[in-house]
Amino acid sequence: MFRYATLNNIAEVGLERLGDNFVKTDNLDEAEGILVRSAKMHDMQFSDNLLAVARAGAGVNNIPLDALAQRGVVVFNTPGANANGVKELAIAGMLLASRDIVEGIDWVRSNWNNPDIVSDVEKQKKQFAGTEIQDKKLGIIGLGAIGVKVANAAVYMGMDVYGYDPYVGVDSAWHLSRKVTHVTDINEIYRNCDIITIHVPAMESTKGYINKEAIDLFKPGVIVINMARDVLVDEKAMIAAIDDGKVRRYVSDFPNPIVAGHRGCITTPHLGASTEESETNCAIMAADELKDYLENGNIIHSVNYPSMDVGICRHAGRVGVFHRNIANMITQFTTVLGDDGINISEMSNKSKGDVAYTVIDVDSPVPADVIGKLTAIDGVFRARKIK
Repeated sequence: MFRYATLNNIAEVGLERLGDNFVKTDNLDEAEGILVRSAKMHDMQFSDNLLAVARAGAGVNNIPLDALAQRGVVVFNTPGANANGVKELAIAGMLLASRDIVEGIDWVRSNWNNPDIVSDVEKQKKQFAGTEIQDKKLGIIGLGAIGVKVANAAVYMGMDVYGYDPYVGVDSAWHLSRKVTHVTDINEIYRNCDIITIHVPAMESTKGYINKEAIDLFKPGVIVINMARDVLVDEKAMIAAIDDGKVRRYVSDFPNPIVAGHRGCITTPHLGASTEESETNCAIMAADELKDYLENGNIIHSVNYPSMDVGICRHAGRVGVFHRNIANMITQFTTVLGDDGINISEMSNKSKGDVAYTVIDVDSPVPADVIGKLTAIDGVFRARKIK
């Protein structure tokens, strides 16, 4: 029986997928798995019982990834589960910014009790005249699950779409419309596009991705869409560009004191994945990832450990070892098992940067003291008996 805790509301349809082998607890210290959405975990203290954290969403900047990796705790996310919801909001942002819809609605609201509103509409609507997005050049930075969906939708709407992603995956490439122009120099997007939307994860290497130097290359009157994370854009530089007339609109899903209420900014209250469908999809994927790992040791969609899918164990025992990605580790594992007379049936090893994960299936049950010996090896973060 596995114990799990939730730090945010997780859709019940997801939790139900964990099954009878899981029980919910309010005591974080006894939880072997944690399901989380936006709760900040950087200042939390974690017990040795914790084996995995599943984030019901794509972004993981609220989770201490490296610290948990050093404890042998796997962190999962749910890439693509909320992609359609974010895509729809990005498309909505383009339309809102192009047509000046928001200020038009604000004018109507401020004149709700005007008896001459019908005639005044015809006089005032010119100030809210906008442009259509058909035939405009759209630049997409990041061609992951969301970026691909935005690109394909924009193509369907008649836009001339350019995509930049030096690390575009095979799956994304297969799903990307052939009408999208893949550029290898991001400056082509900065210089030529009428609308630019960013869809990359928030990491140290992507903070301030759109900065003053990039903005200086923009076409006059450009619209910038940010449904990813506010830290990806130097928003002070963006505000200055709006005030100077270089940028027409900045649409962000992340209200903060810099952009909230500023003229030229359209800011939504972090609505990207706030749909019933997205929350359900994320909860289901997160629960499935957590269940498969705790029961079988499989790692799918981890952000701090390599992927490892070895299926269901059909041997007498299975051990998972989290360790540094250094030489001679496998030899030490096999020595420990061999000294105890345990025969290895199958073994898989994968690495990701400085860390690695090894799964060993054996022909006899694994005693607790063998797990202790594996854990005691220098460079091992955690050894876990899975079966």
